[in-house]
Amino acid sequence: MARVVITGGAGFLGSHLCEQFLGRGDEVVVLDNLSTGAVTNIEHLFEEPGFAFVKHDVSNYVWVPGPVDLVMHFASPASPVDYLELPIQTLKVGSLGTHNALGLAKAKQAKFFLASTSEVYGDPEIHPQPESYWGHVNPIGPRGVYDEAKRFAEAMTMAYHRVHDLDVRIVRIFNVYGPRMRPGDGRVVSNFLVQALRGEPLTVYGDGSQSRSFCFVDDEIRGFMALLEADTTGPLNIGNPGEFTMLELADLVLEITGSSSEIIHEDLPVDDPKQRKPDLTRTRAELGWEPQIDLRQGLERTAEYFRARLGL
Repeated sequence: MARVVITGGAGFLGSHLCEQFLGRGDEVVVLDNLSTGAVTNIEHLFEEPGFAFVKHDVSNYVWVPGPVDLVMHFASPASPVDYLELPIQTLKVGSLGTHNALGLAKAKQAKFFLASTSEVYGDPEIHPQPESYWGHVNPIGPRGVYDEAKRFAEAMTMAYHRVHDLDVRIVRIFNVYGPRMRPGDGRVVSNFLVQALRGEPLTVYGDGSQSRSFCFVDDEIRGFMALLEADTTGPLNIGNPGEFTMLELADLVLEITGSSSEIIHEDLPVDDPKQRKPDLTRTRAELGWEPQIDLRQGLERTAEYFRARLGL
């Protein structure tokens, strides 16, 4: 049994991690300021033995009494709607928050796991994106607050690994979706599903030819656990290599939901990446991990969640 601290544990991915660790008998301490997370994501765990929730902003000093075996650093706004609304907080949690979480891991001699992102590749000039690619990021553009915060977090994590011999893991996450996404979080899967279920027009930015690779949350969590146990620091890409244009995604959402919503087009946001797809060569070799849930199956399960959440 381990004692695990999860920053951002009341968020979409963090709450699924809580269930994963509790399910194998570990103790879990969640630190979350609830800026984008929600107590409703974890309230079903409050009666679980070994579970604790502390409302705290990890951009401020972090301390957890007692032993800690693992720090999972997932605190950060993660959708464009959130980090464009909270740009300074996003920069602070990526820099100060990462520093504080690393300090806790160092003090407790714990393993440290950083949730980084495919956004470190920016609007990529190499496709698909291998971990060796340094990225094409606009540091002063509106999306730079998230991209550069995560790039800094990776650099800080590796500095602690090299200077303090801290045992670290870095994952680069590609477009995860599934139950517990917020209906209004601004990500394309939640946008399309909510709009389709409500009979509203589906909003496609640009001409819809830009592509993404979507990974269902169960596969993503399984990948995290594989990386956690592997003998590598990473960074490793964890994502589904299936690549879909926004128009293909919109058509599939309409088909799955049976919606008669129309598709409308709006201007493409500044610095929006034109394509995104993980190169899984290293991940396959080092983890033996592959996603198992295809987009149709994952969207059906996510649509079921949103129907219940929205009372539709």
